[in-house]
Amino acid sequence: MNIVVLRRNKRSSGLLTLTRHRLISLVLGTVIVLPAAFIGAGYYLGVAHMKANPDDLNLALQSELDAQRLKIEEVTRNAQENMDALALRLGNLQSHVVRLDALGQRLTQMANLDNGEFNFEQPPAQGGPLTSSDEMAAGSSMAVPDFLQSLQQLSSQIEDRGEQLGVLEDMLMTRNLQAEVVPAGRPITRGWLSSYYGMRTDPFSGRRAHHSGIDFAGKEGSDVVAVAAGVVTYSGKRSGYGQLVEINHGKGYVTRYGHNKEHLVEVGETVKKGQVIARMGSSGRSTGPHVHFEVLVNGRAVDPKKYILASK
Repeated sequence: MNIVVLRRNKRSSGLLTLTRHRLISLVLGTVIVLPAAFIGAGYYLGVAHMKANPDDLNLALQSELDAQRLKIEEVTRNAQENMDALALRLGNLQSHVVRLDALGQRLTQMANLDNGEFNFEQPPAQGGPLTSSDEMAAGSSMAVPDFLQSLQQLSSQIEDRGEQLGVLEDMLMTRNLQAEVVPAGRPITRGWLSSYYGMRTDPFSGRRAHHSGIDFAGKEGSDVVAVAAGVVTYSGKRSGYGQLVEINHGKGYVTRYGHNKEHLVEVGETVKKGQVIARMGSSGRSTGPHVHFEVLVNGRAVDPKKYILASK
């Protein structure tokens, strides 16, 4: 291939011959050398720009660091708020558990259960064989949403159980109070039964007469106790009874304790079941130290025997 080269000087001209090797060298120079030259120029210009404007680079880096710092602070704040909320919930659950433990211990005592049968200071005994689902779940951790949901369910269950135990406690207390006011047991701590309720031979007249109570003989001065809780409605002398104590227990129940040597309670005084209310004597129409015990239901004397046996 021949190429004619014209010079500005018209007086002369030249002839350039392109061989194959020259043509390849020209093409490679155009394809490789020129891009390399542009890249080099861009690199040097960039370096020159960086050297000329270092503040712009520092400003960009500082802006990015500030943005990352704000994100870290936000994540840390959210995590702290979540931890505070969990700590508060945990404290509430612990207080509920303490209250339930105390309530459980009180109910155990009220129900007269064995101390070893229900121990609220230890977790309940549980167990069982390992299943395939347990093995699969052994390597996995509970996700945060699942944990929070489980915590909420546990809190609701504890509150529900607390309300149920509270109702149970009220029922037991009511039952105990009702049991306290119903006559039950013997009116003495030591002694023996000397006369039954009903028809008998009168020790003074020798005739058949109705005996409205049960007599318990014993040592003079021994304790006479209330068979139920109530309020003293009479404490003094009464014809035939000698020194008499009368107690109103409510719900139509009244008990009488006659022939005492001395009284230890006064009218209007509240007494508890088993409280000593008098000393055994032989005052009034009596042949020796004993207590005449009567039970009245809605104003009518009944046989005290079933109430005496009720405590057994």
